[in-house]
Amino acid sequence: MLREVLKSIIQSQKEWLVPDEKEIPREQLDKFSTLPPFAYLLTGVRRSGKSTILKQLMRHHDSSNYFNFEDSRTIGFEVSDFIIVEEVFSELSGTNQIFFFDEIQNVTGWERYVRDAIDRKKTIVITGSNANLLSRELGTKLTGRHLDFEVFPFSYSEFLSYLKLTPGDESFLSYITEGGFPGYLSTGKKEVLSTLVSDILVRDVYSRYNLRNQNIYSRIVLYLLSNTGKEISFNNLKNTFEVGSTSSVMDFLNYLSDAYLLFLVPRYDTSLKVQARNPRKVYAIDQGLVNFYSVSGSPDRGRLLENTIYLQLRRKGYEIWYFKGKKECDFICRYGKKEYSAIQVSWKVDQLNEKREIEGLLEAMKKLNLSFGTIITFDQEDKIVVEGKTIYLIPGCKWAV
Repeated sequence: MLREVLKSIIQSQKEWLVPDEKEIPREQLDKFSTLPPFAYLLTGVRRSGKSTILKQLMRHHDSSNYFNFEDSRTIGFEVSDFIIVEEVFSELSGTNQIFFFDEIQNVTGWERYVRDAIDRKKTIVITGSNANLLSRELGTKLTGRHLDFEVFPFSYSEFLSYLKLTPGDESFLSYITEGGFPGYLSTGKKEVLSTLVSDILVRDVYSRYNLRNQNIYSRIVLYLLSNTGKEISFNNLKNTFEVGSTSSVMDFLNYLSDAYLLFLVPRYDTSLKVQARNPRKVYAIDQGLVNFYSVSGSPDRGRLLENTIYLQLRRKGYEIWYFKGKKECDFICRYGKKEYSAIQVSWKVDQLNEKREIEGLLEAMKKLNLSFGTIITFDQEDKIVVEGKTIYLIPGCKWAV
């Protein structure tokens, strides 16, 4: 592309860097206090705020070296044009050590440039919604020269900041029913959520993997969104929806996970083989989506709370399983190599379910030799000592902040 054209694009895109009046600092910024030469990938579901984080990072590091490849004027951009972009960055800002690229996957062969730039001690920060930017593929394209940072819809704390609310039962109930997608929260229009799911399926799944029988696959997605927190069987899904093979169902669910629409949680076991042959539990990228796609018309608030807790554990970087022995426990989790934690989620603990909830948590605690466990509820706070082990009941609004 012509140098003057690229310069014009870069100058006009600077207008985007002006802070939006509704913009709030995202929690992920804490992870980017320094940016040594490397490739940093902001990955996650569409419309979760990756571009906003990119903008905030640029202001934090006092850089305006930004280029967005979704701009229609960039059609025809080739790998060789990156060097011209670097030169223009240097001309306009006086430095070209840190570059911020939005939707870079639109450039065929972009990874060759990134590898070269890192070798020249440049720092590259990348965003992209397209499944081409999956970490498993980057592992071969960038040969270990990148770090991934997952971006999720708003956490409860960010939700409070965005809507200028205070922590408490009322705002937490709103959060677990409305979810955290900025576009939906700013408009209140349900069409934002339905369009989002459609975009993910069409652009990141169906087109990318050339899937036929899209009506059947769409029905599977609706079923999964309506059954978050429940165990699913690949074979049962194959039979229920008359899909050709179990492997096709497995592939499709992996595609959904890659696109950050749905996630599969394995059953806890020290044996990976045992984990692999047991059913998974399914969770969604946003509890607002679960609420929107509830087929009953009155969603199970306990499931919404459970999905909310799962997402917060993911935001914090925990590895997550569910536990099932004689009884069940919703989450076994661990951060890095630290000690395991056992978490049960229940909207309300009362005489009807107290025995079940405590026994499931207690069994998981004994299995992992834990001295204490947690039951996250909507609004209850208490401490229970059973068989020498301590169980804390914590309201979701306190746990999630």
